[in-house]
Amino acid sequence: MQDLIAQFLREIGEDPERAGLKKTPQRWANAMRELTNGYAESPEQIVGDAIFPAETSEMVIIKDISFHSLCEHHLLPFSGVIHIGYIPHDHIIGFSKIPRIVDLFSRRLQVQERLGQQIVEAIDTVIKPKGVGVLIEASHFCMTMRGVRKEGCKAVTTHVRGTFASNLALRVEFLHRIA
Repeated sequence: MQDLIAQFLREIGEDPERAGLKKTPQRWANAMRELTNGYAESPEQIVGDAIFPAETSEMVIIKDISFHSLCEHHLLPFSGVIHIGYIPHDHIIGFSKIPRIVDLFSRRLQVQERLGQQIVEAIDTVIKPKGVGVLIEASHFCMTMRGVRKEGCKAVTTHVRGTFASNLALRVEFLHRIA
């Protein structure tokens, strides 16, 4: 990877040997490994034994989970917040595991729509709730730094399963509580 980045620097008219760029290929390779380390684990590994018997069937919401990811189309960042809610069936999950699931999938080359779907599927698979909902609000550098160059715009996607998909009132409650 480092040789490719040195070549890239030459292609754009830079000198990869100048002082400020000499270690850039190595730094870039290290950064990309860190930013894409979400391929190394599974949701089940992250959650481990942090699944507990449910003592309630009321909605559980973790909101404003910050995330950063790389768009698979341009390899540019997109970032924002993710709100997740679920209705327990037999089990609940440790609160800290939900942001870790977000990190797992956001540290892969992504599109926002797939990111939300992967999070929904992971929570559905791991604890089998009555329903799960995810709302993502993100700013994409491929829209703000290049292309249309529209600062401040956000893409919003929703992803639902189970009772969140079949019960409109429940979905509205979820959306109201995260607003």
